Amino acid sequence: MKKIFIIILALWLILSTSTVTFFVWQNPIERTTVGMALGLILFWIVIGGGLMYRFRDHIKELIQKIPLSWQAKFVLFATILLLIEEAITTTLTNLGPAFGLKLGLAYITASANYLDVIFFHSAVMIAPMFLGWMVILYFYDFSPFAVFLLFGISGAIAEGSFSGSWGAFAMWIFVYGLMIYLPAYCIPPTRPAKQPRWWHYPLAVFFPFLFVPLIAWIPQLINPNHPKIDFIR
Repeated sequence: MKKIFIIILALWLILSTSTVTFFVWQNPIERTTVGMALGLILFWIVIGGGLMYRFRDHIKELIQKIPLSWQAKFVLFATILLLIEEAITTTLTNLGPAFGLKLGLAYITASANYLDVIFFHSAVMIAPMFLGWMVILYFYDFSPFAVFLLFGISGAIAEGSFSGSWGAFAMWIFVYGLMIYLPAYCIPPTRPAKQPRWWHYPLAVFFPFLFVPLIAWIPQLINPNHPKIDFIR
């Protein structure tokens, strides 16, 4: 069933991106934006996700040897993956001139500056959610696949609310889910956690959002006038 679900999700990803590409092909800005999204799909989902799945047991063995609590390793590992994903998206945004466009006309991050993206935009909003999942996994034994799916849905809701890109939910499920799948896979299965009930699953989609304010206020304190998006078309 897991493989069938992934196949269906991948088919929707292919169909949705192909449809969007067809309709925006004549628009150089939108075409470049879609090209950046395709780069994210290739480098983060296909290559990155494939490597994570292929070497998951080897990575789990290495992670479990690190002399830290599983809670600390979970949050740190997920944050590292988040930083890698943001490095990919920021690099793709900076490739706009390679397509013949001025930097900032086409973009998939709120800034072309990696540190700006990390500290003032998406990463500072996403990282606290890993703390939420650490709390959830302390009490309940969600499977790694369930963590992948539920956090992916959280990400799709966040992205859809911000940009209105609800049709790209399959891409966002993969993008966000892969930030947390491997850290969840590396958690020791012997910890004293309960099996979740059915109603814990929908709650787990929204519970991590409660942790966003723990850090998200800091950039506003440093620079309250910082724009939500650095580019103006």
